[in-house]
Amino acid sequence: MPLMGSLYVGASGLQTSQSALNTTAHNLSNIDTTGYTRQQVQLSARRYVTLSVDPKSVNNKQVGLGVTYSRAKQVRDYFLDKTYRKESGRSMFYEVSTEVMEEVESQLGEMNGEAFQNTITDFWTAIQELSKDPASSVTQGLLVQRASEFILKASSVYDGLASYQDNLNYQVKTQVDKINAYGKQLLELNDRIRAIEAGGIEHANDLRDARNQILDELGALTDIRYDEDLEGNVWVQIEGVDFVKGGTCYEIGLDVDATTGFYTPFWPQNADYTIQDDGTRKYNIENAKVFNLDREISSDLNTDIGGLKSMLLARGDHRANYTDIEGNYDQVSQSILMNVQAEFDQLIHNVVTKVNDILAEASGVEQGDLTVLDENGNEITLSNVRYCESKEGGYLRMSDGSPIQLFSKATTEGYTKYTGADGKEYWVYNEENAEQLDSLYTCGNLMIHPELMQQPSMLGFRLPDGKEDLATAEALKAAFQEEEYTLNPNVRKKTSFVDYYTDLVSQVGNSGYVQRSIYENQTNTVEGICSAREQVVGVSSDEELSNMIKFQNAYNASSRYINVLSEMLEHIINTLGM
Repeated sequence: MPLMGSLYVGASGLQTSQSALNTTAHNLSNIDTTGYTRQQVQLSARRYVTLSVDPKSVNNKQVGLGVTYSRAKQVRDYFLDKTYRKESGRSMFYEVSTEVMEEVESQLGEMNGEAFQNTITDFWTAIQELSKDPASSVTQGLLVQRASEFILKASSVYDGLASYQDNLNYQVKTQVDKINAYGKQLLELNDRIRAIEAGGIEHANDLRDARNQILDELGALTDIRYDEDLEGNVWVQIEGVDFVKGGTCYEIGLDVDATTGFYTPFWPQNADYTIQDDGTRKYNIENAKVFNLDREISSDLNTDIGGLKSMLLARGDHRANYTDIEGNYDQVSQSILMNVQAEFDQLIHNVVTKVNDILAEASGVEQGDLTVLDENGNEITLSNVRYCESKEGGYLRMSDGSPIQLFSKATTEGYTKYTGADGKEYWVYNEENAEQLDSLYTCGNLMIHPELMQQPSMLGFRLPDGKEDLATAEALKAAFQEEEYTLNPNVRKKTSFVDYYTDLVSQVGNSGYVQRSIYENQTNTVEGICSAREQVVGVSSDEELSNMIKFQNAYNASSRYINVLSEMLEHIINTLGM
């Protein structure tokens, strides 16, 4: 090999060793950087110079020009990445569910330092005291006071659950905004990576790390599918629908419910729309929702992946009440908050209506058909209604002659006054209508009538003949002990008012325990996968220090090689010069 040509070998060794040392230093400096993938040096031989070709020989006569630094390869495992992102999404799903359960437990267990169970117990105690001495103004006043505390604190618990729904709703918007931002970043990274790697020489490893970190984050938030095309672009699907593809990010839109303000993520490109007078689009999102929340939640079906989906399920789509238990329970059962709201409101509704019904029966309310006059004086028949004749100053009557209701609706009247066909005045009970929230005896729509609050003795509990109304007091007492209520249609155990709340809290506690157990197991799974992945992508300081010594020695060897060549050249030149 010519002496001058030998310099290529030494120079290539210096350059390659220096580049390898730079890569090793880069690994060490990013040992604690989140999402960083260790880079592995790959060396290859430079091209050979052919001196002669001899067909009879095994090989041609060739001279090598040294070594070259071909690339710094990222060390990743595609299957571990895919498994990690899927399982981290499942872990986030149950993490959100666990957090929601803990918040619900907090709402039910404590309220301003006092458990709601104490409020029920106090009301029950007041009824027991009333049964001992129903005609006493003291026991009557205590009953009204405890009833007032009962609905106020019930409303506070329900409002706390509703407030947490709003909190989750805000988090839904935040997470959707984050997902859309990630989509835009992926497009930008795709462009930058493609521009750098277009020549086939450089590799945008740090940019690829940033892109992989975004895919990790997206995998925790939603169920994603992804792959990389031949040009280095990553495409992503969310819940089976294109999110990032080609040069486009199909951003997720948010539909806002006019009544609740709840956000529903949807795909604008898949939704029908109409143009409004102001030029804006009004979308019909029925067939364009990002998440199908009606599907059964199951690991076998892979429907339990993604923190965003878990938030939507936990929040629900409306404020639930007792009417959802019988008519709409399948739709509220999968929502943690809506399920608890409905069951809690059912307790309050049952207590309120049962107490009111007992008082109404004692005041003379009966059920049947009643013929009354309408606004035009025409006779109309009200079928199967609860009614009574108006009696001012009558037993268990208000000053206007209507039956006393211990619990009144805050927005509408409990009874409506009619003139009967016989010329008498009647009070007709206003039945509840599930489609009219203000007609329901439900949390947030209850109060104690101001007149009764000021004069609890209006209850009297003394019959027209002067005797104490022990029967009504005993009926109130028995109402709290009757075991004829269930939490929901899927529960067979019947319970009383006294035990209903305890069963509700126990149900939430048991569900929370199950959610926590699943989350803990899933966390262990993710940690195991993460550990396996870290063994592949993680930087080992010991290994990198060994590489540093190796490449440093290689650099020194190349330097010595060039020094030897330099001395040989100097000797030859000096000798010829003489």
